[in-house]
Amino acid sequence: MKILITGANGQLGTELRHLLDSRAIAYRATDAKELDITNEAAVNAYFADYQPDVVYHCAAYTAVDKAEDEGKAINQLVNVDGTRNLAKATASVDATLVYISTDYVFDGDSKEIYTVDDQPAPRNEYGRTKYEGELAVQKFATKYYIIRTSWVFGEYGHNFVYTMLNLAKTHDHLTVVDDQYGRPSWTKTLAEFMTFAVDQKLDYGIYHLSEDNSCNWYEFASEILKDKNVVVTPVSSAEYPQKAWRPRHSILDLSKTKATGFEIPTWQDALHEFMAVIDK
Repeated sequence: MKILITGANGQLGTELRHLLDSRAIAYRATDAKELDITNEAAVNAYFADYQPDVVYHCAAYTAVDKAEDEGKAINQLVNVDGTRNLAKATASVDATLVYISTDYVFDGDSKEIYTVDDQPAPRNEYGRTKYEGELAVQKFATKYYIIRTSWVFGEYGHNFVYTMLNLAKTHDHLTVVDDQYGRPSWTKTLAEFMTFAVDQKLDYGIYHLSEDNSCNWYEFASEILKDKNVVVTPVSSAEYPQKAWRPRHSILDLSKTKATGFEIPTWQDALHEFMAVIDK
C-alpha cells in the first residue's frame, strides 16, 4: 500500500511519521517544498506519478488569530484550495483521503456535545476554511475519512502544554480562561486513530476524535502545572480578548468512534503519559 503524508513536518505529520516508522510501514512524506498542495497542476502530476493508495492530509494553516486578517489569504489557499486539490486528486487515482478537521467548525453556542451529524456554523476564519475543506472532501473525494479533533497537543510543535510549561519557568502566577470547554487531544491518539480507520476499513464519513472526558482551559492548565511552583487563576474570556472567536462549548461526541472498538484514553491519562515522554 502506497501512503502519502502531507504536512509531514508539522505537529501531527511528525507524530504520524514516527508511528509508521515504529511499525516499519513505508510512506512518502511531503511538506510544502516537496508538494505544494495549493498548486492543482503540481498535485495532479504528483498523484499521476506516485499513485498513492492512502493520503493522510495533515497539512493545514492553523494560525487561528492571524487567519482573521494578515493570514486570511493563505488560510483560504491552504485549507480550502489545497484540500480541494487533494480531494480531486485522490478520486482520480481511487485513493482514500484522511482529512483532519476541527471543533472550530461549530459555533460553540450549544450546551450539548456536538455529534458528527450536527450542522457546523463556524464563527472564525480558521473554522470557516476547515469546514469548507470538509465540503470539498465530501464533494470531490470518493473514499474519505473526515476526523474532527480539538485542543491538540503533542511532542513535535507548538501547543498549549508547551506554552504553559514555558510560562511557568518565568512566572509565578498565570491566568487562564475557565469559560471555554472542550476535549484535549494528544497527537499520538489522533495518529493512531487515523491509521486505525484505514487499517480496519471503517465506514467512510465523519468521525470525532479527542481524548475522553472534558474540561475548560483553566482545568487543563492546572493539571499540566500541578507539580510546578506556579499559581493558576481562572479568568473569563472577556478578560482575555483574542482576535478570533473561540467556541465557548465545543465538546465533541465520541460515541461513533468508540463504537468502532478504538480505545480512547482520558485526557488526564494521555497528558500524564505525554508528560512522562517529554520529561525523559
